[in-house]
Amino acid sequence: MPAASVTVRRVCAAAAALAIAGSTLAACAGASSGPAEVRFHLSKPEAIPYFRDLIKEYNASQDDVEVVFDTSSNLQAGFLRGNPPDLGLLNYNMEMARFMERGALSDLSDMPEADRILPEVQDLVDQYATYPGRTSVLPYSVMAAAVIYNKRIFEEQGLEVPTTWDELIAVCDALKSAGITPFYATFKDPWTVGQGWFDYTVGGEIDVADFYEQMNELGTEVGPDSPVSFEKTMAEPVDRMVELTSNYTNEDAASRGYGDGNLAFAKEEAAMYLQGPWAFGEIDKTNPDLDLGTFPLPMTDDPADNKVRVNIDLAAWIPEASDQKEGARDFLSFLFQKDVMDEYNASFLGYGTTTDSAPVTDERILGMKEYYDSAKFYQGASKAIPLTIPTDNYMQGIVTGDDPERTLARLDADWARLALRQ
Repeated sequence: MPAASVTVRRVCAAAAALAIAGSTLAACAGASSGPAEVRFHLSKPEAIPYFRDLIKEYNASQDDVEVVFDTSSNLQAGFLRGNPPDLGLLNYNMEMARFMERGALSDLSDMPEADRILPEVQDLVDQYATYPGRTSVLPYSVMAAAVIYNKRIFEEQGLEVPTTWDELIAVCDALKSAGITPFYATFKDPWTVGQGWFDYTVGGEIDVADFYEQMNELGTEVGPDSPVSFEKTMAEPVDRMVELTSNYTNEDAASRGYGDGNLAFAKEEAAMYLQGPWAFGEIDKTNPDLDLGTFPLPMTDDPADNKVRVNIDLAAWIPEASDQKEGARDFLSFLFQKDVMDEYNASFLGYGTTTDSAPVTDERILGMKEYYDSAKFYQGASKAIPLTIPTDNYMQGIVTGDDPERTLARLDADWARLALRQ
């Protein structure tokens, strides 16, 4: 269904019916100075055509607001100059959370859209930062990521999806014995190691949110003798990461990048692949007929421990510095209509963030549905570490031969030093 057919045309009466807090739009009150210009910033290049169509639909539906698409602004510079975009829809991570904790984002808690967000999804925002008395960020879409696997290979080899660590090793051994590479790995690109191998193994074994809550409280005290640390808490999952990457990946993994992995997996050169749903479109370009599915990487001997990695794919916010908050709020309400959100998630293989979201139906991501629906998910451990610490490069070093214990100790030292500077 095209975007234009799922959005609802809006006029002044519709804006009043939505009960946008504060006041109705200036044009509804009889102003004649022309539409308010709202600058809308988006961080996801592949979604630009989708949102460009929505902007056209919205602008054509009323005369009070003119939304201008802004995909190139430097957010840091904009906030520093007091001239940020009026509405942002961006991937929400630790870097973006800095604007929230400094009070640079306005309170959206009075908007009806805030009441529709699933509490467990809103909690993902709060894991990074909060600002007293405000709900400043509304999640729009969540991406869930897990092991992508080739169903045909599994079926032909008589293999079931593993639900425990021992079962995973047994599957890998069976594939290897049959001359099939269990996992295709792409160590040349550090982010694929951090996002996949590190995040999946750590998230499958420890409580990521609780770990970082304790690490933030310890700050400069993180080290060899602290109750939690990278070296102490993550030693076992990282060792298991090394076991998998050393024994069950393609021999040329160190020289292969993300593009190589998508191509090789499309050619069925391995049975499993640690990537998110964004890889499906690239795989389809080579082999659209592959029968693929997903399952959480099991890291313990209890299937109840299995969880999937998630990230807030897009989240909406309106800066305090915006002088077009009313128009920005109106366009936010437009974007948060159920049909518009459902269409976006169906198109980009995302999971809904609201109580009325449509369930996912794409076979490739259905394997994660029960985990997402029951909030058995975690945000990637690599994404809770400031970018000034080169976590992905550290993990790349580990899977290509660096000593895990020494590297995790370096992470602890980096964490403590950064806490001291802050």
